[in-house]
Amino acid sequence: MTRCIISIIIPVLNEAAFIKPTLMRLQQHSEVEIIVVDGGSQDNTVALVEQTGVKVITVLGKGRAGQMNAGANIARGNILLFLHADTQLPPDFAELVIQTLKQPRTIAGAFKLAIDGANRSLRWVEIIVEMRSRLLSLPYGDQAIFISQAAFIESGGFADLPIMEDFEFVRRIKRQGRIAIVPATVVTSGRRWHKLGVWQTTLINQLMIAGFYLGISPAKLANFYRSRGKS
Repeated sequence: MTRCIISIIIPVLNEAAFIKPTLMRLQQHSEVEIIVVDGGSQDNTVALVEQTGVKVITVLGKGRAGQMNAGANIARGNILLFLHADTQLPPDFAELVIQTLKQPRTIAGAFKLAIDGANRSLRWVEIIVEMRSRLLSLPYGDQAIFISQAAFIESGGFADLPIMEDFEFVRRIKRQGRIAIVPATVVTSGRRWHKLGVWQTTLINQLMIAGFYLGISPAKLANFYRSRGKS
């Protein structure tokens, strides 16, 4: 069997509203493998995935980090791309990913972020994300982080954390090489910002980062995050 180039790993939990359109777009690209890892959805997420013919596995009690690691463990691609169910990749993502990882000293990459929504405040969030990503080399999970399979295995994968697994992962791997930001945009749903408001959501996210740096346990951070009505 020919080894595919890119394995796209999508962790899901109750994503019936987004998963099928996301998969249908990805299936237009024959050069990718798609793996959906369900964390125990109570809606019809799994049934919708099965309708598309995409590979789906279930991993319970491990959180998003465990789901992504499980997907990586069965992936056949030379490159792993971790995608949120509500995030859409640009049409030429495959070529961009491959070319980015060929750049000298580059260990991983991610995309620029656009948030679906007309609220002007969201444009400020996008600017902040752009600055953080480029100046600090700290893209987050909703920016579709990608890395070679070999480098992912060598890094040990995502840490077993209940939250902020993407933040910890990027901080750790950037010690080993450059994290490039692709000059193309992924579009993610604005649902998180719409739920609590743009600035309250942004404040909560910044408090989470501050707590992580201060050494507050990930379990306490996760409880705080969820108590604020976040998903």
